[in-house]
Amino acid sequence: MLQACLNGARQPGSHPSVPITPQQLAADAAECAELGVTSFHLHPRDVVGLEVLAGPEVATTVSVVRTAVARAEIGVTTGAWIVPDPVRRAELLRGWAGLAAGRPDYASVNVHEDGWLDVAAALRDAGIGIELGVFHVEAARTLLDVGVPPGTVRVLAEVQPGETVEHAARLLDLLGPLGPPVLLHGEDDSAWPVLDYAVTRGLATRIGLEDTLTSRDGTPAAGNAQLVELALRTAEKRW
Repeated sequence: MLQACLNGARQPGSHPSVPITPQQLAADAAECAELGVTSFHLHPRDVVGLEVLAGPEVATTVSVVRTAVARAEIGVTTGAWIVPDPVRRAELLRGWAGLAAGRPDYASVNVHEDGWLDVAAALRDAGIGIELGVFHVEAARTLLDVGVPPGTVRVLAEVQPGETVEHAARLLDLLGPLGPPVLLHGEDDSAWPVLDYAVTRGLATRIGLEDTLTSRDGTPAAGNAQLVELALRTAEKRW
């Protein structure tokens, strides 16, 4: 599986094509879906472009994108930097249960963040799948100690900028015994090497302007669709 991560925490203006509004996200999702993508990860924003976890904004973004890619899986973030108070964050997520067509299919929960278990439980209570974000060895060991929360659909193994495929291999060695499928990806300068490594391992991976602003050759990417097309050329040789 190739997931498209369309915007992430990128600031408006960080790239000419980074999608911010629901309509921009929907347009990018539609282009990527035409290439075969069936899973999307989004960071909903408010009217001034700030990331949000509030139900109305999340519902608007998800429902608009879902209209454009009706058969796709749509996920969002629950990043602690958006709402630092874990109690308030979990409260907001439980409110997503009533979002109807605007309810995401899954949401990412970062294991290294305070309150991550409560956040995961809130998503489960809301009927939303959990994608566990594991950014480093310490987080992987935490997950091994605590166990995989009910409702987890996959583990998202992320290799940080400046790290290598050796870091990816170390994460995979730790995460392998847990059971859920693993989606492996990198960020910025690790994005393309780790994507290639994930493909060689037969793992799900992802690409998009959240993870990198550049094509394989280091030139600025035209947008999400171009990044997906480049990734699929690699994947088609292996998958």
